[in-house]
Amino acid sequence: MIPLPKKHIISLNPYSPGKPIEEVKRELGLKKVIKMASNENPLGPSPLALKAAYKALKKVHLYPESGSYYLCRKLAASLNVKPENICLGNGSNELILLAIHSYASEPEDRIAYGFPSFIIYRIIAHSYGIKTIETGLRNHRIDLEKLAGSLTEHTKIVFLCNPNNPMGTMNHRNEVAAFIEKVPSNVLTVMDEAYCEYADKKTFPDLVKISTEKPNLVILRTFSKMYGLAGLRIGYAIGHKSIIETLNKARQPFNVNSIAQSAALAALDDLKHVKRTLETNAEGIDYIVSNLRRMGVEFIPTSTNFILIKTGDSKKFFDMLLEKGIIVRPMGSYGLNEYIRVTVGLPSENRNFIRNLEVVMSLTGGNK
Repeated sequence: MIPLPKKHIISLNPYSPGKPIEEVKRELGLKKVIKMASNENPLGPSPLALKAAYKALKKVHLYPESGSYYLCRKLAASLNVKPENICLGNGSNELILLAIHSYASEPEDRIAYGFPSFIIYRIIAHSYGIKTIETGLRNHRIDLEKLAGSLTEHTKIVFLCNPNNPMGTMNHRNEVAAFIEKVPSNVLTVMDEAYCEYADKKTFPDLVKISTEKPNLVILRTFSKMYGLAGLRIGYAIGHKSIIETLNKARQPFNVNSIAQSAALAALDDLKHVKRTLETNAEGIDYIVSNLRRMGVEFIPTSTNFILIKTGDSKKFFDMLLEKGIIVRPMGSYGLNEYIRVTVGLPSENRNFIRNLEVVMSLTGGNK
């Protein structure tokens, strides 16, 4: 006899990340590989963050600040909230897990979200044996009316990824505000805003102040995308004091390492890096979109740092681009079998991608 895991763990489909550059080099014997699969910052981390991270290395023999004291206060000041409204996580993924762990634990509990959306909601919920309610999209955006209408007495949490991954689309200010008001007060609304820095500020819903006053609303953000600290795994929640207290009770001590804390502190000051990132992303989107239109290739307009492109058989396109040293993301796991997701890269990477996409399109007759 051997120990047996729970049935819902046995049947779980684990998260499939983008292939690492070194792995592709080894497998295909390539010397040069570019990764445009995981929505990382092509400029890399902030120079100020790197300097702070190097300095923090000298103290790695010591445990980190368990409550991320200084970072909580700096984030609070930058957001015009109180430190009691901030909780730090080992990436926003940990905060998603903590929310589910804290607010949905019984077999009859349900978690709702629009789909396709960030697949981690499904994976973590199913790892707890909790069933999910997945509503659809309208015009490639999460259908908030359907999502609000799907909530039942058993719904404990509703997730809204905005802008949405993997679609790249955004639900605007007024419709999100109306949706939040429709959510019953005993259901936790989790706004996943990992890509908020890339969104159009004129129409993006600014919910920070509301989240500190509304006891069933919490916002999740990350340093992985705009700030280029994906490898250090650091995200944060903004919300009502009661929610933040709950998340802090559930999280493990020392969950955010000292190097990540130091780097994030410095990254918040590097406005020059943020500006360069936004400019690089805007120029990259313009270049890729104009060439997709020239080629007659369908795509979904984006509010993020990635573009969903209709290619036909996404797995075939993924494999063919991989052979040319370009890592993209096939979207079959999201039910989008005809789409690849492509992260906006540096100008040279964008040119390389378009050049090879055109070659692969001509060989396969894709996008049909």
